[in-house]
Amino acid sequence: MFGFLKSGKEKSIKIDGIETPIQAEKKETILNAALREGVRFPHSCRVGGCASCKCKLKSGKVKELTESAYILNEEELAQGYILACQAVPKTDVEIELDELDLNGPSNPVVKTTGVVSKVKKLTHDISALTIDLNESISYAAGQYALLSVPGEIEEGRSYSFATVPATGGSSQIEFYIREVPGGQMSTWAQRDDIQGSVVSVEGAFGDFYLRDDKSPLLCIAGGSGLAPIKSLLEDALNYKCARDVVFLFGARTQADLYGLDEIRRLEMEWASNFKFIPVLSEEPEDSDWQGARGFVTTHIKENILPGSHAYMCGPPPMLDAAEVELLNLGISSDVVYSDKFIDKSFDKTA
Repeated sequence: MFGFLKSGKEKSIKIDGIETPIQAEKKETILNAALREGVRFPHSCRVGGCASCKCKLKSGKVKELTESAYILNEEELAQGYILACQAVPKTDVEIELDELDLNGPSNPVVKTTGVVSKVKKLTHDISALTIDLNESISYAAGQYALLSVPGEIEEGRSYSFATVPATGGSSQIEFYIREVPGGQMSTWAQRDDIQGSVVSVEGAFGDFYLRDDKSPLLCIAGGSGLAPIKSLLEDALNYKCARDVVFLFGARTQADLYGLDEIRRLEMEWASNFKFIPVLSEEPEDSDWQGARGFVTTHIKENILPGSHAYMCGPPPMLDAAEVELLNLGISSDVVYSDKFIDKSFDKTA
């Protein structure tokens, strides 16, 4: 279709705006093929739960792993939109993206192994895993990797880097992993005997990174969503970022708060104003907590700075509600960047 030879098992994917078609291997989704070829394809959850990877199918046929109708509206479906993360080419295809990020991170995808050198309990259901890699990985703060356990958990799960990227590539990385009921990888990560285990790491992926701008920042995190937000802000601190910051961190109780020392360091060393507001949704009324209560969304209006750009990471219900609130406050969806953590029922468990 596109004028070059290929094996019978491969299918060509022509992406409008990119000169050379890419090749999808047998049973490979459009998104996975694009990411493997180094295309900065917009995406977040990779499992059909967020619609970040939607694209228009201009020609060809695909097999949908899940029904796009669950995520896309009638107008989008009528226009031929599909979810790239759920579409496996049955023929050569041509697709069109509403917006192709040509300015984002362009590090090569690396697949390597490493050893779990440290496991630290952060809360009753969140652990920090430190991994010493056999080959360094380059990534942008905010991105994620696929993590698996050879011989035990073969399918990679998506976890955001919690550490600041090192110049020239990182040979030691860290992930914050929250236990999800029934989650194979997240349950494994809570075990007491995994130090010394060999893991596979593939990355980096994702278009959640700090855009170059001078606007104030509204950061929102929930649960293990602290990982990419913390990495993003710590990396910005190293570059002496002077944008004003409001950081809302949603948790259930005081026992679910963690990383406070790192956040206090950010407050103290930040080059401009930095306001951190932990918000507890299930803290007992008779406790000694003097801080904010309720849901994060109820504290956005009173704290957001005019002209803010929003960076949010956490459970989909929290982020969906926050996006609605931001739109109601007149914040353009073009400057709202979200990284939704979806468990194995969808399967993004960061």
